[in-house]
Order: sequence, then structure tokens, then C-alpha cells
Amino acid sequence: MSTTPSPAAVAHPERAALRRSISNTLKGSAGNLVEWYDVYVYSVFAVYFESQFFSAADKNSTMYVWAIFAATFLMRPIGAWYFGRFADRYGRRLALTVSVTVMAGCSFLIAITPTASQIGIWAAVILLFARLLQGFATGGEYGTSATYMSEAAIPGRRGFLSSFHYVTLVGGHVLAQLTLLGMLTFWDKPQISEWGWRIAFGIGGIAAIVVFWLRRSMDESLEVSSIEAAKEGRAKASGSMYELFVHQWRPLLLCFLITAGGTVAFYTYSVNGPKMIQSAFAGTDVMTGTLINLGVLTFLMVLQPIGGWLSDIVGRKSLLVFFGVGGVLYSHYLITALPQQQDPLMAFVILAIGFVILTGYTSINAVVKAELFPTHVRALGVGFGYAMANSLFGGTAPLLYQAAKTTDRVGQFAWYVTAIIAVSLVVYVFFLKNKGPNWLDGTRTQP
Repeated sequence: MSTTPSPAAVAHPERAALRRSISNTLKGSAGNLVEWYDVYVYSVFAVYFESQFFSAADKNSTMYVWAIFAATFLMRPIGAWYFGRFADRYGRRLALTVSVTVMAGCSFLIAITPTASQIGIWAAVILLFARLLQGFATGGEYGTSATYMSEAAIPGRRGFLSSFHYVTLVGGHVLAQLTLLGMLTFWDKPQISEWGWRIAFGIGGIAAIVVFWLRRSMDESLEVSSIEAAKEGRAKASGSMYELFVHQWRPLLLCFLITAGGTVAFYTYSVNGPKMIQSAFAGTDVMTGTLINLGVLTFLMVLQPIGGWLSDIVGRKSLLVFFGVGGVLYSHYLITALPQQQDPLMAFVILAIGFVILTGYTSINAVVKAELFPTHVRALGVGFGYAMANSLFGGTAPLLYQAAKTTDRVGQFAWYVTAIIAVSLVVYVFFLKNKGPNWLDGTRTQP
């Protein structure tokens, strides 16, 4: 990390390194929080704004809304390639600053878009355009922020500090739910559907301006010499897709397979799960459903540092295997039982158990992937491997669940989720080591 040490840092190097690591983690986390708020405000408020972009008489409007949600994931590999290459050549900090700027602009655009009754189909076209751009930015955000926070963390505490990547990722969802709760406290559903959702998107845009300033002040984790080499055209392999596919294809495939089960579980549990609760309590008490979701997502957020801390003690593989076994055994029950719950406590408990299992993946997935790649292709490798699996299995989960629900095939969707997690479990058991040489510690060498 390129910084000039202070006298205090020279006197107490370990303490100073920890303070700087925490400072950079917090600054990186703040940006992650806002960007993922912008992602999840869409899913949280979808039921409220869908009538503004599609005809209320169209029975397929809900499918269209979730189809747009899924379509944004098609842009993530492109964003991962662009920002990953950028970050591996010109620095993580600049790439993260650009990505949050794109997210902010798109949130503002959605907030001011006229309704379908005013401009017809162009309302949906603008929504799709803005969300595709956000998918592009999110594809770059994940890989670059996961890389930055893993590199900024000090050895021995990497699991704990890098877990804040998902603290803020889940925190974005919590903030979106909290925003909805605040609106429901003062306004009714028609008011939120008419104009309240615009405020929710506007909040994300305004918050990103603050993050823009924070990201400019955080340390750069890529060595100055590497950035200079890229500017001078000497770093041909940095951020290179050729380098990634020819020389780093094994860790790339491993990153994809590690992500596949984790991402399908994450979107099934943390996006479909709250929507199941929202639907279950929509007819009786909307506020109750919102409170359950807020509480259980906050629980998931708090679990992340615990999982990261445990991984520093028992190793990353142990947690991933815990997630894989738990996901295979529990997913079918969660998906089929949660929509039937009318008791608030039982709904909370069923999803909370799922989140305990999910934490085995989410709390450490950033550092596990970052440890696979050498510095010169780390942001690209982490981002692209994640984005491909995320596009295929994660982003499609809400759409597939909605389709399964419409055709009365929820049980088949549950088995599909279980099967994907089972494939990743095989990878966790047979292709990962609990502890050993890795690129972040500089203890692994190029084969």
C-alpha cells in the first residue's frame, strides 16, 4: 500500500498498520454500502413502482419488472472485465470512484423518469437502460471492492476485515428495507407507489456523492510501480483477458464454481426470502412483513464479522463446507415452507436459520477469491469469475422463482437451488485447502 509512514507508525508499526487497515476498510465499505443500496432499492420497492412503468392492467407486469432485474446481470461480466482491467492497471481506488459515479447517475435518472401514462413504453425503456448501466457498474464494484478490501486487510485478520465487504453489501439491503419502513410509517401504499419510490432512488444518488469524496481519500492498494508500468505500456499482462484465460484459467474456474452455489443461495435466501415474507403478510399487515425483513436482514449483516473472525481461526474451507452441507439440506425446506408462514416469529426463524448457513459463504467469499489470483490480474479474475456465475445463477434466481410460483413449480425450483449448491460443495471439499500458501500473503509462486 503506497503511503508515507508517520513517526507514530514507525514507533508502533503493528498498531499503525491495523489502524490504517481499519480506516481503508471503512472507506471502502461505505462505497460498497451505497452501491448495493442502489441495487436493492429496486427489489424492495418493485411492488410499489411497477405500475408506474407498466400498465396496471397487464397481468405480466411483475414478470417484466423481475426480467429487468435479471437482465442487469447480463452486464455484470462486461463491467467486471472493464473495471477489473482498469483496476489492475490504474489502481483500485480510481476504478471504485468511477463505478460509484455511474451508480449515482443512474439512480437519479430512475428517480426522475416520467411514468408509462406520460411517455408510454419509453418509461420501461429508460428503466431498462438505467438498470443495465447499474449492472455494468455493479460488475466492476464487486471484484474491485473485494480485491481492495482483501488487500487492505492485514494478515491474520483478513477474514474478519474483508467480511465487511458483505456487511455493507447486506447493509445496502437493510438500508433499502429501512427506507421502506420509514415511508410506511408516514405514508400509505398508494402514496409510495405514486411518488415515494422516487425518493428512495434519489437517496441512493445523493449518498453516492458523499462516497465519491470518501473514495478519493482512501489509500491505493496497488503498488505505484505497477500503475506506472501500466501507464508506460510495460505491464502487458496486467488486467489481460489473455493472461486470465491462458495462464490463470484454473483459479478462474475455481472462482466460478465457488461462486455458483453461493450466489444462487444468496439471491434465493436474501432476495426471494424477504419477497416471500412480504407477500405472506401483504394481505394482513404490510408493516409486520417489513419489520420481519428488516430484523432478519440486520441479523444477517451482524453475522458477517463473526464468520470472518471464525475463518481466521479455523480456515476458510471449514466455513464453505458448513455452508455447502447446510444449503443442500435446508434450501428445499426454506423455499417451500417460508411462503406458507403466517406466524411472524416462525417466518423470522426459518429465514434466520438460512442466513446462518449462508454466512459460511458470504462472510469469506471476497477473501477466498482474492487469495486465488496474483496481483496483476486479481481484480479482473475475482470480478469476472464472480460475474459469470452471478449472471447465470444469482441474478436469474428471483425471475426463476417468480416463474415457478406462477406455474406452481416451486418444488422444482427448490431442487434446482439445492443441485447448484451441491456442485459447489464438491469443489469446497475436494479442491480447496483450509490453510496454505496464497497470493495475498505472497507465499504462493507462479507454477
